[in-house]
Amino acid sequence: MKIGIRTIWDIPKEEYFGPGQLTCAGCGPSLAVRHILKAAGPDVIVVNATGCIEVTSTQYPYTAWGVPYIHVAFENAAAVASGIEAAIKALNRKGIANAKAKVIALAGDGGTYDIGMQALSGMLERGHGVLYVLYDNEAYMNTGIQRSGGTPRFAWTTTSPVGSRIRGKVQSKKDIMSIVIAHHIPYAATASIAYPIDLMNKVRKALDALNEGPAFLHVFAPCPPGWRIDDSKTVEIARLAVETGVFPLFEWDHGKFRLNPPSNMHVDKSKRKPLINYLKPQGRFAHLKEEEIKAMEAEVDGYWDYLTRLLKAFG
Repeated sequence: MKIGIRTIWDIPKEEYFGPGQLTCAGCGPSLAVRHILKAAGPDVIVVNATGCIEVTSTQYPYTAWGVPYIHVAFENAAAVASGIEAAIKALNRKGIANAKAKVIALAGDGGTYDIGMQALSGMLERGHGVLYVLYDNEAYMNTGIQRSGGTPRFAWTTTSPVGSRIRGKVQSKKDIMSIVIAHHIPYAATASIAYPIDLMNKVRKALDALNEGPAFLHVFAPCPPGWRIDDSKTVEIARLAVETGVFPLFEWDHGKFRLNPPSNMHVDKSKRKPLINYLKPQGRFAHLKEEEIKAMEAEVDGYWDYLTRLLKAFG
């Protein structure tokens, strides 16, 4: 598969995720899916866990999907994808078929960080040649903006309210990438809807790695209703997450760690934009006090210290 998408002119014109689905205005995950399928092409099977994308794109008798698609339960996208991948291998081995379709499991942060973690870990450990895509809008948005393991510290949700005693979510965001990399898979990467060319190239790298084992993509995809942002600002907020160092772009490629532009400059903190630039436009952080912002800055700095050590050890 050709990987080198360098400019917008190289982006495939074909569309495999149709317009007219019932996603909210400015939906980050729907933009992620559109770019992912453009990069992947038609020869894929999508296994989609229950979540925002599923409920908004599959209302009978309509569908937004231009590729083979199956909706599965919240918790078992990785398990079903593993079975489909194994079935394709068996059919090919027996000479019944010559199937070249690759399998993409698609789930949100609730279906990945929490409810689907066991199935995901099992898929990775067994070595199934499946691309697992996490679209991360940092809460259970489909069911009413409940906190998940992917919700950042201090964020308001309907289950992490803001008051005098509790200041939003108490716990920090789970480091899903470190958990995934610990399974020794060939390829894992972060990506953002604000950097579509980077995202699409990583999709193609991940699909090319499936002959060796599983691949994982963590795609940052803001949710305007859940984050309390203007629906015209989705991409801008996603870009600020990268520019402030909150969501670094990087790859784990066959045991090598690599920071991707613009995050490759952000080891130097002075090259990152102030964290407040990212927090201020979001209503879910409107309650933050100065000491809480400083605590979040310290958390971001600590994660960058960790990434710097990874770069030195595995770069």
